[in-house]
Amino acid sequence: MNFEAIKAIYFFEMARMRRTLLQSVVSPVLSTSLYFIVFGAAIGSRIEEIDGVGYGSFIVPGLMMLTLLQNSISNASFGIYFPKFVGTIYEVLSAPISFVEIVLGYVGAAATKSLILGAIILATAHLFVPIEIRHPFWMVFFLVATAVTFSLFGFIIGIWADNFEKLQLIPLLVVTPLVFLGGSFYSIQMLPEFWQKVTLANPVLYLISGFRWSFYETADVSVEVSIAMIILFLVLCIGLVWWIFRTGYKLKT
Repeated sequence: MNFEAIKAIYFFEMARMRRTLLQSVVSPVLSTSLYFIVFGAAIGSRIEEIDGVGYGSFIVPGLMMLTLLQNSISNASFGIYFPKFVGTIYEVLSAPISFVEIVLGYVGAAATKSLILGAIILATAHLFVPIEIRHPFWMVFFLVATAVTFSLFGFIIGIWADNFEKLQLIPLLVVTPLVFLGGSFYSIQMLPEFWQKVTLANPVLYLISGFRWSFYETADVSVEVSIAMIILFLVLCIGLVWWIFRTGYKLKT
C-alpha cells in the first residue's frame, strides 16, 4: 500500500476545503440555522412532539443527514471530476499507484470533510434545541458509513459526468428530493397508509430512520433493516468503483 500517494491526494483535497471555507462550512451552517428558524418556529409551534420528542429536536438527525448526503456527493464528485476536466487525472492514472489508493485518497478526503461538517451542524443544533444521543456508537456508525458510502457514490457521479450540468443532475433532481421525502422533517406514520407504503421504497428513509433511532430510539423502520441497507449500498458502490477501474469506463478516453 502506497501511503505516501494516499496522503498526497488526501491532503491536496483537504486543502481545497480551507481555500473555500466560506462555501464549505459557513454556508451549510447558515442554511441549517435557517431550517431551525423556519421549521422549528413556524411548524414546531403547530407540532409540539413526534413520538415523545420535541419537533425541533426531532428534525436534527434529518438535517444532519441532508447536509451529509449533499456534501459527501458534491465533495467527491467535484474532487474527481475537476482532474478529468483539466486533464491531470491521466497523471494520477499513470503514477505507480493502484485504484484502491486513488479511491482512498479522494473518497477519504470527501468523507472527512462531510464528517467535520456534520460535527459542526450537530454543535449548531445544540444552540437551538436540546439533543440526546442514546446510542453514540450507532450514531457514529451511521454517520461514518453514510459519509463513506455517498462519497463513493459521488466519486462514481464525478467519473460518469461529462460536464458540470451532469455533475449536479443526480444530487439536485434525485438525492435531495429523496432526502426531503424520506422523513427528514416528519415521521412517515403521519402519512396516509398508502403513502407510507410508497415511502418505504425510498432508500434514504432507512438511513434517516436508523440515524434518528441512535438519537432518540424512535424509528420508522427496524434499525436492523437500516443497517443492512447502508451496508448493501456501500457494497454496491464499492463494486461499481471496482468495475469502473477494471474497464476504464470514462477514464481511458
